[in-house]
Amino acid sequence: MNMDLHLNGRVAAVAAASKGLGRAVAIELAREGTQVAICSRDEARIKAAAREIQGMTGQDVLAVVADVSTAAGCTDFIAQTRARFGRLDILVANAGGPPSGPADSFSDAQWLDALNLNLLSTVRLVYAALPYLKESGQGRVIAITSMSAKQPLDGLVMGNVARSGVLAFVKTLANELGSTGVTFNSVLPGWTHTGRVDELLNAQSKQRQVSVAEAAAAITNSIPARRMGSVEEFAATVAFLASERAGYLNGVALAIDGGRSQSLY
Repeated sequence: MNMDLHLNGRVAAVAAASKGLGRAVAIELAREGTQVAICSRDEARIKAAAREIQGMTGQDVLAVVADVSTAAGCTDFIAQTRARFGRLDILVANAGGPPSGPADSFSDAQWLDALNLNLLSTVRLVYAALPYLKESGQGRVIAITSMSAKQPLDGLVMGNVARSGVLAFVKTLANELGSTGVTFNSVLPGWTHTGRVDELLNAQSKQRQVSVAEAAAAITNSIPARRMGSVEEFAATVAFLASERAGYLNGVALAIDGGRSQSLY
């Protein structure tokens, strides 16, 4: 017997969903009966993703061209979602990762870009969505960050810092706004098969002068599960957090990483 997540008829806004983790989450929510709005900076790619998701699930999918590293992009995405569907129940805050490289190699401008992309995008999306989420009766904020928010990864200093800020922001919202009926949680993906991970593996291969396969093996050997995760596994967890059954989960920073993170908290 399947678990009923009570997501049928709900509306979700999933940012940065033309590919990777965001796309997988949009597919999973749509399969559970949710109407979905997705956004990306790439018009052709986001419209293609919307057609594919609608074809796979039969749900209404709205494609929005928006750059979530800007305030206008965030507010416009939420406004178009509300205008199309008349409500908003679930916000999945997501964005691509900043460049990798040595910790002392980035300029002030690069830091500002990273903070806009990976911290302020979440802040702005949440602020734009909150009035509607409070009306929902089952409002959910789920911020996609990274395991590096708890256990910093070498070569990803800007992502480590920005994503840690997201955890602090989401936890503060859970503390201060938990009585509104909206829940606020973060999910921390570990090494998962995505295009972003392919980019990082190529960078590690060049830096360490090893093959991509050797770089990947070094990572999987550090994961207790001895493998990378799939986007479908990640998306299923997000769908549960979005569900009615997860109504008492609030302020959680949930690692989805096969046991890779070694911190106790």
